[in-house]
Amino acid sequence: MIVSVSYFILYFLLFLLLLSLLVANRKKYSLKPNRYPRVSILIAARNEEHTIIRCLQAIEKLDYPADKVQVLIGDDGSTDATRAVVDAFIKDKPTYTCITITENIGKAKGKANVLAQLAKLADSNFFFYTDADIAVPSSWIEAMLAEMTPEVGVVTGITTITGTSIFTKLQAIDWLYALGLMQVVSDLKLPVTAMGNNMLLRREAYEAVGGFEGIDFSITEDIAIFNRILRQGWSFRNIYDRSVLALSTPAASFVLFLHQRKRWMKGSMHLPFYMAIIFIMHAAYYPVLLPFFAYTSVTVMLSIFALKLLLQSTYLFLCLRRLGRSVPFWLYFMFELYLVVTSVILIIFFFLPVKTNWKGRRYS
Repeated sequence: MIVSVSYFILYFLLFLLLLSLLVANRKKYSLKPNRYPRVSILIAARNEEHTIIRCLQAIEKLDYPADKVQVLIGDDGSTDATRAVVDAFIKDKPTYTCITITENIGKAKGKANVLAQLAKLADSNFFFYTDADIAVPSSWIEAMLAEMTPEVGVVTGITTITGTSIFTKLQAIDWLYALGLMQVVSDLKLPVTAMGNNMLLRREAYEAVGGFEGIDFSITEDIAIFNRILRQGWSFRNIYDRSVLALSTPAASFVLFLHQRKRWMKGSMHLPFYMAIIFIMHAAYYPVLLPFFAYTSVTVMLSIFALKLLLQSTYLFLCLRRLGRSVPFWLYFMFELYLVVTSVILIIFFFLPVKTNWKGRRYS
C-alpha cells in the first residue's frame, strides 16, 4: 500500500514536471541556415521495391539547390526488384548513385555496413540519413543544417507513421508522444538519443569515431554512433518541429510491428538513466494500479486513472499542436487502450527466446 502510494505521488509529480517543461521551456529553432553547403543523403535499402520511390520523390522536392545534394543509395542484398526500381528512377539524375553491397567492412553489419560504405563515397561534410520507407519534408535539409552550429556533431529530427487505419493512427501518436517526452529532456541540454531515419552527422564527428565500421555492432546503430560521437566531446541538437517531421510507412504486419518494437526496446537499454527512469515510471503504471485496487475503492482507482488520462492527453495535445496536427477526441481514449494492450504484448514478446527479425535478417 505504502509503496503504491509513493509510486503514484512520484509518477504524477514527474508527469507535472514534464508537462511544465513542455510549456515553459520550449526551444525556438532557426529553421534557415546561414549558408548552403554541399550535402550527402545516405539511404540503406533492402527489399524496398514498394516504398523507395516515395522516398526518392520526396528528396526530389527538397527546398535546397539540387546541384548541392548528393544522393547515395546502398542496395543491401535485396531479393526483390529494389535495385531495378532505383536504377529506373535515377537513370537521368547524375547526382544520384546506387551501389550493391556485397561485403562487410570493419565491425559493421547489416544497415550499418551499408551506411559505412556509402560514407566512403560521400563528397560533402554533412551526412543526412533517412530510410527507404521514409518521406522527408521539403524543408528537411534547411532546418537540420540551421541547428548544425560549429560545436554540434549530431542533429536529429522527428518521425511518425502515416496511414489511414486506426491502429496506424495510434502508432503515429505513440511515436510523437514518446518523442515529445524525449524532447523536453533534450531541451534541457541533456543527451537522449538519435534516430537513423532522420539524422544529420557532421563528417568530422563521424570520422573521429571511425565511422560505423569502427564501432561495435548494434541493431540500433543510430544510438550507438550518437553515443560515441558525444563521448568525443561533440554537442547535439534534437528538433521537434514540423519542418523536420518525416513520415514513415507502417510495419507491414503486426508480427513485424512486434519485431520493430523489440529492436527499439533493446536499443532503449543504451538510453541515459534519466530517460530510463521516465520510461520505467510510465511502464509501471498499470502493474502498480491493478494490485492497488485490492486496497482501495473503485472511486479512488478511477480518480487515479482519470488524472493520468488527463495529464497524458494534455501532453499529447500540446505535442500535436506544436506540429500543427490534431486528432479526434475519442483517439485520446483509444490511445490509452492501445498503450495497455501493446505494452503487455511487447513485454511478453521481448522476453520470448525469439531472434529479432528485421528486413529478412535475424539478430540476437
